[in-house]
Amino acid sequence: MKKIAIYGFGRIGRQCLKVALQNQLFIPEAIADVKDESTLAALFEVDTVYGRWKNHVKGTPGSIIIGERAISYYNSAQEIPDWANLGVELVIDCSGRSTTRTGANLHLERGAKLVLMSAPPKSLEDCDAVLLKGINLENFDPATHQIVSTGSCTTNGLAPVVKVVHKNFGIQYGLFSTVHSYTNSQSLTDQPMKDRRDSWAAAENIIPSSSGAARALGFIWKDLQISGKAYRVPTRTGSIAELNLVTEKPCTVEEVNHAFRNAASEAPLKGVMDVLEEAWSSARIVGDSHSSIIDLPLTQKQGGILSVAAWYDNEWGFANRLAEVAAFMASK
Repeated sequence: MKKIAIYGFGRIGRQCLKVALQNQLFIPEAIADVKDESTLAALFEVDTVYGRWKNHVKGTPGSIIIGERAISYYNSAQEIPDWANLGVELVIDCSGRSTTRTGANLHLERGAKLVLMSAPPKSLEDCDAVLLKGINLENFDPATHQIVSTGSCTTNGLAPVVKVVHKNFGIQYGLFSTVHSYTNSQSLTDQPMKDRRDSWAAAENIIPSSSGAARALGFIWKDLQISGKAYRVPTRTGSIAELNLVTEKPCTVEEVNHAFRNAASEAPLKGVMDVLEEAWSSARIVGDSHSSIIDLPLTQKQGGILSVAAWYDNEWGFANRLAEVAAFMASK
């Protein structure tokens, strides 16, 4: 397996490492961030949302020690580590900043062979492929796919819905809205922000936002006519997306839900997509490793419009897919 580094040890970087260690997917050769080892180790060990890690974690100069395992740490405030010198071939960029080819290329210039973006690219020209587990990951070609994106949490939440409906009933066009927990791009208090709507306190407001999921879905299904938006709400994690579609073939609620049940029980979507048969709130899906959890009681049909709702833990579910995609790429 190729040696892996995690670049950016924030919310997603830390959860990605937890998934990798917990599921024995990989042990990174290195972690890089701009903060000090002690603080990052403390944040890894005790998480407000997911609780305490099973082993003691501490930071020492140049290392983050998890249980008995020491992982090399490099402060990247001044420059990206010399990946070639470290033997790192695959960099999982969790900084949130490398959404362009220019940004991702910095890792290649430092000796990495592959870069996996933990965010949607600005455009298709900014990566070589958008690959999602359960959707199109088998298309990965290490010879031509140096810069890969695995989309966003919402991309991974919507893609299974699109795949199942498109395969069984066809899709003419659609709109989605995602009700999404607040993120680090927002502010705790009212203050001027780059995006005007983000200027109001995240924990006290419902804040409309854009979503890059439609663009990322368009990279996978070239002719897909779907657009959408997000609403940020005062919850720590746990989101739900409602996708309203006009299908090519007539369908009933029962037929659609039956298709979701079948797809969730077999490859390639088993473990990626799940279904809920009963009525729940967002607390039910916090810490759930699935990318997309279809709320079957919320499936509706009105005239020619099909409405499907999919829950997803926007941190933990996405981190599971990110770690799995990285392990798959490193094995090739």
